[in-house]
Amino acid sequence: MQSDPSSLDPEERMNKFYALLSAALGILSLCASILPGCGGAMAVGGIIFGILGRRSENRRTATVGIALSVIGLLTAIIYVVFVQIATSD
Repeated sequence: MQSDPSSLDPEERMNKFYALLSAALGILSLCASILPGCGGAMAVGGIIFGILGRRSENRRTATVGIALSVIGLLTAIIYVVFVQIATSD
C-alpha cells in the first residue's frame, strides 16, 4: 500500500527514511569494505539506522539493510585480518 509521504506523521516518515538509509548504507558498506575504516563505519551506521527503521512499515527494508551491513562489517574485518597476516610475514 502506497501512501502519500506528506500525509504520514513525522515519526513514521523518519522511520521509513531510516529503513531506506540502512539499506543504502548496507550496499555501500559492501562496496567500501576494502577500505576497512570507511566500510566499517558505513556498516555500523547501517546497523544503527536499520534498528531504528524497524519501527516503521518498511520492516523488510530495514532487515535487509541490517543484514547487508553485517555482511559488510564482517567483510571489512576479514579483510583487515588477511592484510595483517600478509604483512606480518
